[in-house]
Amino acid sequence: MYNTSQTLKMTAYGVVEGYKFCLFALFLLLYFLTVVLNVVLIAVIHQNKDLHQPMNIFTCMLSVNEVYGSSALLPATMLTLLSRTHEVSVRWCTAQVFFLHTYATAEFCILALMGYDRYLAICYPLHYYSIMSNSRIRKLIVLVGLYPFIIFTCYFSLTLRLRICGTVMPKLHCVNMELVRNACSIPPYISAVGLALITFCVVPQVLMVFFSYAQIARVCLKLQRVSQRSALKTCVPHLLCLLNYTIGGLFEIIQSRFDMRHVATEARLFLSLYFLIITPVANPVLYGLGTNLVRIHILKLFVKPGLWKWKTETTAAGA
Repeated sequence: MYNTSQTLKMTAYGVVEGYKFCLFALFLLLYFLTVVLNVVLIAVIHQNKDLHQPMNIFTCMLSVNEVYGSSALLPATMLTLLSRTHEVSVRWCTAQVFFLHTYATAEFCILALMGYDRYLAICYPLHYYSIMSNSRIRKLIVLVGLYPFIIFTCYFSLTLRLRICGTVMPKLHCVNMELVRNACSIPPYISAVGLALITFCVVPQVLMVFFSYAQIARVCLKLQRVSQRSALKTCVPHLLCLLNYTIGGLFEIIQSRFDMRHVATEARLFLSLYFLIITPVANPVLYGLGTNLVRIHILKLFVKPGLWKWKTETTAAGA
């Protein structure tokens, strides 16, 4: 496919050359926040047995995936940003493509699974824990963990067979479509297989999300207003995370498939990175602050025991 000395010029770095140190500081801050916020969320859930519920276990999966995706993107981006040539080896570029695409696929799979969990919790509350048994949760974890790697590896094996002749990667990170465009010759079936991959990576999850929330809406319409609010409140963090990721993912898919040269380069770069840098920071905040029980345990970490006890008693008295 390529020789070990072959490199790709990351031309997008030339656009941001004038403020690369500001970007470096921003990326460093985002990476620090991503790791810290997600690790804190995982630790809080792990350390408190009353948080060992299916939804929180899936939240931990989401956080692990956030750290995985951010670690594949931001450290390499910061190093390339400070380099003089802004070049990366084709070998590293292909590795980054694999990491980022499996991260993106796994993210959507986990969010779809979390939507299904909300459907079971709201529509079948009496049978929820018998349906979401420990053995079933383990099977779902394995399925969601393996599915993205199996699906993308099938397609990525075709990319690895291509001989790379081009030297330009017009982004701040490596993506499969741009890597394919650098091939000496592009087989006609590559584009069709790519669309099929997107279908397998998106359509089942979209159908699961639509089904889950259609059933939730159907059940909520039959409940009293207080019960409706209580049920929908448990869905808010998931809906916000799903909406945030979907919008960012659509930005990237549209850019990779359509001519976007009429859009400012800086805007295109931001939109291509949106779901890779904003989502990993936003998700632990949305679940940490949006889930009442998790929020209580997180606050206990940062508030002195005496003050926390006083606040709890004050809240109880006010209620």
